[in-house]
Amino acid sequence: MKKNILLLVVIAVLFGCNKKDTTKTDTNSVSESSLKQDEGIYSSDNISNSKYDYVDLGLPSGTLWATTNVGADKPEDYGDYFAWGETTPKSSYDWSNYKWCRGSDKTMTKYCSDSDHGSVDNKMELELSDDAAYVNMGSGWRMPTREQQDELRENCKWTWKKRNGVNGYEVSHNGKSIFLPAAGAHLRGLVDGIGTHGAYWSRTLDTCISDGAYHVIFTSGYVGLFDIYRDGGRSVRAVRSSN
Repeated sequence: MKKNILLLVVIAVLFGCNKKDTTKTDTNSVSESSLKQDEGIYSSDNISNSKYDYVDLGLPSGTLWATTNVGADKPEDYGDYFAWGETTPKSSYDWSNYKWCRGSDKTMTKYCSDSDHGSVDNKMELELSDDAAYVNMGSGWRMPTREQQDELRENCKWTWKKRNGVNGYEVSHNGKSIFLPAAGAHLRGLVDGIGTHGAYWSRTLDTCISDGAYHVIFTSGYVGLFDIYRDGGRSVRAVRSSN
């Protein structure tokens, strides 16, 4: 128990978590290993207006997961980092340059459900124009919802591996898999956790405090779903519907 508590404290310090989800996903850790080449990847050429590949993991919702991070060319590439609700990467990430506030976490100008953190509009999910997956990848692609991330977390086997020398998780189900590299995160002038942590945005605002949004965070032995401050630069892995 003490070990688990210490791990959560370290994650909170490195990534600025507001609150924690205490549900733990079972993971398998292995040493240096290459991923199998046949991952059940489908070409999305059959999906209108899309040039990106996806994997059908056979999830209950039918959600299809992209094979690379937004801004990446290969599954093991880190790709770009985005503040929540922003669609372009930048050199530094903090409240002073966050698009949807006036310089602090108490002055939100969009996506706010509590007056203590800005102007209330009760928007709880990103609009298409503010969705980094949609803007950068095109029609049909979205950042996942909190529920879609939780579905991936709960229904899949997460195995810590190396792909071409890059640490991350092979996330597998139904004989197919995707690879999520441990790309770390950017926050207030610091870059932390590259090679040891992953942090992937959802498109869902924190239901309690509007300065945060939900994301999946992981280490080699832990996968959790947390809310976290919106101004940080984190990875995005896109999804689309099978319909």
